[in-house]
Amino acid sequence: MPADRNIRMHTGAITRRDRERLLGQRGAVVWLTGLSGSGKSTIARELETRLYARGRLCCVLDGDNLRHGLCADLGFGPDDRRENIRRAAHTAALFVDLGAIVVTAFVSPFRVDRAAARDLLGVDMIEAFVDAPLATCEQRDPKGLYKKARAGQIPEFTGISSPYEPPEQPDVRLRTAEMSVAGCAETLIHHLRERGIVPEAHQQ
Repeated sequence: MPADRNIRMHTGAITRRDRERLLGQRGAVVWLTGLSGSGKSTIARELETRLYARGRLCCVLDGDNLRHGLCADLGFGPDDRRENIRRAAHTAALFVDLGAIVVTAFVSPFRVDRAAARDLLGVDMIEAFVDAPLATCEQRDPKGLYKKARAGQIPEFTGISSPYEPPEQPDVRLRTAEMSVAGCAETLIHHLRERGIVPEAHQQ
């Protein structure tokens, strides 16, 4: 991009900290990454429900949903995947500035793209590896995508014809072949409490 585009950042009188004090929480991003069928979207919605029940402002950015609108122009090649994650990270940053807890559910298969998201979000990003073996994901196959990929009907499908690079040191690891959805959500809530993002139960 050109260095000088005659644009500049604008700030208002109300700061992010002002909004966080109003909400009684800290803005953060729980970045769920894992293979298709690992349980990302299901865990994201369960976490959202549980945080809402505790009076927390939370929203989910789901990969499929963004591809219906903001990212509808993107395909699934490496460059488009990179742009998809870049847009998702910047969108998440806007919600964090509001003081919200954002839960993202993206395969986000490449470490370099997740690292770029962390460079943008900094300490506000919690990388949660939704860790399920490929065989488990194929057995679940909730959208029938693995079957199509094995038949050659979907090119560049993560885990089959395109690689998935698992996080080397995730903040949280959720082994969904062994853990329940409720257990995964509570594990994430515990981590949010430990990080001071949401208050302990007795403070609510």
